[in-house]
Amino acid sequence: MTRPFTTLFLLVSVDGKITSGDTDELDPDRDWKRIAGFREGLNQYFELEQQTDQFSLNSGRVMAKIGANEKGEPPTKTSATFVIIDNKPHLTENGVRYLLKWAKTLILVTSNPAHPAFSVLPDCEKSLKVLFFEPRVNLKRLLDQLKSDFGVERLTIQSGGELNSAFIREGLIDRLSLVIAPLLVGGRDTATLVDGESLHSLDELSKLKAQSPKTHFFQTTQRLLSSFRI
Repeated sequence: MTRPFTTLFLLVSVDGKITSGDTDELDPDRDWKRIAGFREGLNQYFELEQQTDQFSLNSGRVMAKIGANEKGEPPTKTSATFVIIDNKPHLTENGVRYLLKWAKTLILVTSNPAHPAFSVLPDCEKSLKVLFFEPRVNLKRLLDQLKSDFGVERLTIQSGGELNSAFIREGLIDRLSLVIAPLLVGGRDTATLVDGESLHSLDELSKLKAQSPKTHFFQTTQRLLSSFRI
């Protein structure tokens, strides 16, 4: 395989939601721990998260949602390398510097030539790598480059529904590992495990991914933090 083995690892509600609502002000890491019946099992999720790969891919939007742009010092330095895809950009210069303090190494992936990471790069060349794609980030080429240039053999992906959809539709996810939170969230506009554009015709059914007994594609594990009654 020319690319890393990839695992999509996420905390989701029973109804497949990965956040609390339809605005960036709402975030599961911040919101769900306030809910009785869920917060009691939260440590189980953090323990499982600690067992994920040393290379972790996420989006700039998710990092901004958890407050990277406003925070100063991270709680602890991690041994993981962060791969962050950020085009808009969602991250500010302070957000990039915060992630540099948090991660062992930061690989910032962007198609935006004016991304703040470029202004940080001269000061942090050893711990910050910027991968520029034009006109847009090519996910297959990105994964190939992560393996060839950085020696990434295994990669955990923890991103939003749109980016998850792009990876899945392009056949770039090998394993799905879900931690099921005992919550029912609802909301037609609330982000789910896989969002992106809906299929429009029978001709597109090939984009649906199912586990194959021959290839073991899309191996799936599920963990439930706790059962619950409504």
